[in-house]
Amino acid sequence: MKGDSARFESGPADGLTVGRAAALVGVSVRTLHHWDAIGLVRPGSRTGAGYRVYSHEDVARIHKVLVYRELGLDLTRIGQILDDPETAERDQLRRQRVELRARIERLERMVGAVERMLAASETGIRLSPEQQVEIFGNDWRPEWEDDARQRWGETAQWAQYSRRAAALTPTDWERVAAETADFEADLAAAKRSGIAPGSAEANALAERHRALMSTYFDCTRSMQVCMGRMFVEDPGFAAHYDGLASGLARWLGEVLAANAAANGVDPETATWE
Repeated sequence: MKGDSARFESGPADGLTVGRAAALVGVSVRTLHHWDAIGLVRPGSRTGAGYRVYSHEDVARIHKVLVYRELGLDLTRIGQILDDPETAERDQLRRQRVELRARIERLERMVGAVERMLAASETGIRLSPEQQVEIFGNDWRPEWEDDARQRWGETAQWAQYSRRAAALTPTDWERVAAETADFEADLAAAKRSGIAPGSAEANALAERHRALMSTYFDCTRSMQVCMGRMFVEDPGFAAHYDGLASGLARWLGEVLAANAAANGVDPETATWE
């Protein structure tokens, strides 16, 4: 075989051996042998040793075969087009051009659909920025979700959030927004009234918080402890909660930690799991 390959690499100056022709047009030697056997592309000459030699005209015919194959025609039909003098090749190409343009339009529509699906899975919230502000309030900033993606986009919880959020309708989001507003109002009221972290009332609020978070991803109590730390350390979260009631961010962190401890989670060693 090695000797045959070496001979294929060389050929007469006015033609190409099968190996060189195959490499030039991007098909296999076996393919050219098959096309020769069925009479689709027969090399114009052979060497004295009997090896196929493809002329420039033969290579041009190969290119035509490849074009028609790309258009979806089978080899039998391609042979008829190339060999029938009554067939107007230009007319055939014009018809194929019309079909190709229709196929391109279909593919572009499919690409658009896939892009919309990707946007939904990546963005999560299938609401326009205007709808987001209308539902979540004037303080809502649509870019906050981009910030969250930068922070947690590689986590399993973000993948869950993307799937679940994309499935929520505007009505669902209105319900979630209302539940969140009610919960935060109850948090602020509990803080002002002196409810102590670890009490039954505070633990019930911690469980409401976990249920709200589980709308988006499976939220564990260990995760809640980590979130409580973030509410204190992140200026954006701290400003949000402290704007509802003075010291609410730190109090909420303590509430979440106390409830986790009551359920067997050590707040000192809690991790995002």
